[in-house]
Amino acid sequence: MLNTLREGAKSWISKLLLILLVLSFAVWGISGSMLNIGSDKVATVGDEGVSVVEFDRAYRQELDRIGRQIGRPLSTVEGAAFGLPGQVLGQLLAEAALNQTATDLNLGVSDEEMVRLIQTATAFQAPGGGFDRALLARVLQANGFTEDEFVAERRRFEERRQIAEALGGGIKTPAPMLEAFNQHANETRTVNFVVLDAAAAGEIPAPDAETLSAYFEDNKARFRAPEYRKAVLLELTPEKIAKPDEVSEEEVRQAYEADTSRFGEPERRRILQLSLTGEEAQDTARAALEAGKNFDDILAELQINAEDIDLGLMTRGDLVDPAIAEAAFALGEGEASGLVEGRFAPVLLKVTEVSPAHKTPLAEVADTLRQEIAVEKASREILDLHDEIEDARAGGATLAEVSERFNLTLDTPPAFDAQGNAMDGGKVTLPEVDGLVSDVFDSDVGIETDVLQMGRTGFLWFEVSEVVPARDRSLDEVRDQVVAAWTEAERGKRLDAAAGEMVSALNDGGELAALAAERGTEVRTAEGVKRSTSGGPLPADAVSGVFSGPVGTVGRATASDGSRVVYRVADVQVPAFFREQGEIATLDTRLAEALQASIIGQYVQERETALGVSVNQANLNRVIGAGQGG
Repeated sequence: MLNTLREGAKSWISKLLLILLVLSFAVWGISGSMLNIGSDKVATVGDEGVSVVEFDRAYRQELDRIGRQIGRPLSTVEGAAFGLPGQVLGQLLAEAALNQTATDLNLGVSDEEMVRLIQTATAFQAPGGGFDRALLARVLQANGFTEDEFVAERRRFEERRQIAEALGGGIKTPAPMLEAFNQHANETRTVNFVVLDAAAAGEIPAPDAETLSAYFEDNKARFRAPEYRKAVLLELTPEKIAKPDEVSEEEVRQAYEADTSRFGEPERRRILQLSLTGEEAQDTARAALEAGKNFDDILAELQINAEDIDLGLMTRGDLVDPAIAEAAFALGEGEASGLVEGRFAPVLLKVTEVSPAHKTPLAEVADTLRQEIAVEKASREILDLHDEIEDARAGGATLAEVSERFNLTLDTPPAFDAQGNAMDGGKVTLPEVDGLVSDVFDSDVGIETDVLQMGRTGFLWFEVSEVVPARDRSLDEVRDQVVAAWTEAERGKRLDAAAGEMVSALNDGGELAALAAERGTEVRTAEGVKRSTSGGPLPADAVSGVFSGPVGTVGRATASDGSRVVYRVADVQVPAFFREQGEIATLDTRLAEALQASIIGQYVQERETALGVSVNQANLNRVIGAGQGG
C-alpha cells in the first residue's frame, strides 16, 4: 500500500531494498511500532513488535496484490496454503530488526531533511512541477494514514536506508567474478560428432524362447495391465433428445420460406457501366445513340476499355442506385440501355452475362430443417429435464432407471484405463467432457457422482459399473510387445558398445573421421554451441559433456530417438570481456545488487539472532484463519 508513498526512494538503494523484499529480508514496510496496540503482537524482535493490526494489514495487502494478478480475490486461508504469512512476517521481522538497530545506533534524520525528502518525492509533484500538498493529503487519505503517521514511517525508512547504504553502498562485482559469469554464459564451442542410429546396430535376430521368457520375468512390471473401469453414461443434450419426427411439415415450410438466401442464389448479372460525368462525354454519347451507334461503338469513340467499367457479377441488391438497378435488370443478356439518369451522373449500361436465380428445392433440405427445428425445441427443454433427472437421482434412481423413465439412451463404452485407452490399446470413444476419465477413476461402484457440464447446453451423468483390477499379464498376452521391447533393449546395448569403443579409440588417439567411416557414417559439425543451447543437433546430455573439459574432450550421449552420439570438442571460443559493454554492464549491475542483497540479508539474520525473535502463533493463526473455514 505504501509503494506510492515511497516514490522518493528511486536510487540504486531502493532497487537493492526491493531485492531484499523478495528474499523476505525487506528493509521497508510498515513501521514496527507505528500500529502497535498494547501488547497484542504477532511477533517481537528485541523491543520492537509486530502487532496483530500491522500484520493483518500487510498480509491483506499481499493477498490483494496476488489477487489482482490471478484475477480473483484470494482468501486468508488460501494465502496461508501458498506460504504467504511466512513471507509477510519475515518482511516485518526484518524491518523490526533494523528499526531496533537504528534505535540502538542512535540514527536519525533532521526535520529539515524530512521536509526536503517529502517535498521532492515524485509521487507528490504537481503536473506543472513543484510540491502539491493537496495531492499528498489525497494519497494519505486513500491509504488510511494521517500525515503524522506518514512522516514517522518515512523517518524510520530513512533510518533503515542509512543502515542498508552503509552495509552495501560501496560493493561492486569483482572483475574476475564478472568475467567468469560472462564466460560461462557466452563461451561457444565447435563440436565434431557422429550419430550411431539403428542401422549401426545391425540386424537383430528374434530372441529364442528362453531369452524372451527371462527378459519378460525381469521386466514383468512394464507389461502389467493397468486398472480398467467400465462406466454407464447418460448424455443430455439437445441433439440427444431432439425429436425430428414430431416436427410438422408446416413448420419446415415456414422455416424454408423465412430464410430464402440460405437455400438459394439470387439472379446475378455482369454489368458494364459507363458513367458520363462530363458534358462532353454526355454530348458524345447522345449524338452516337441518335446516329444509331451501339454501346461498343461509344466505348471506342471515348477510348475506354470494357474491362475498366466492368462491375462484375452483381445482384439487384448490390446496386445502390435504384434507377440503375431497375434498368440493368430489365435488360436481356447482351443488351445495352439507353441513357439512364443515375443518382450521380447519367450512365450507359450493358449486360454481358446473366446467372439465373436458383433455389434448392424444399424436398432436398427438409430433413436438415426438421432436425434443426427439433434441436431448437429440445434446447428449451434441457434445463427442466435436467432438474427432473436430478430429482429422480436424489430419490435413489439409478441411471438405468432414469434412462428408462425419461426415454433416454444409456451409453456403455468398453472398459478404459486412466488414459482413456481400451484393453486392446486403442482409444475409447468418450464424450468430450473435461475431467470425465479422471472423475471415473476418482469414483467407485455404487457412488453417486455430480453431473458434468457438456458443452454450453448439455449435461452428462456417469456411474462406475465395474472395476477391473490391475494384474500381471502372461507372456502370451503381450508377446509382440515383449519382443519389440527386447529388440529395442538389445539394439541399445549394441549402440552403447559401439559408442564406448569409439570413445576409447578417440581417447587413444584415433581420428573421428576414420572411426566414422568404419561404421558407415559421417562426421557432422555443430558450431556456436553454448551451455544454454537446446533443440540443436546435440542432445542435452552431450551439450553438458561438451563443456566438461578443454579442446579434445570426448564423450557420448543418448539422443531422444534412441541413437547414440559420440563427440569431440574441436574448438573453444572465449568471449571478449569489456566491463562497459551493454550485456556485461547489465550483468555487472545484477551481480552487484545480488551481492549487496546477500550482505544485508546476512546482517539482518545476525541482528534477529542477536536481538531474539518470538512469534505468538495464536495471534498469527487468528489473522490467517488457521483451522477455520475460508
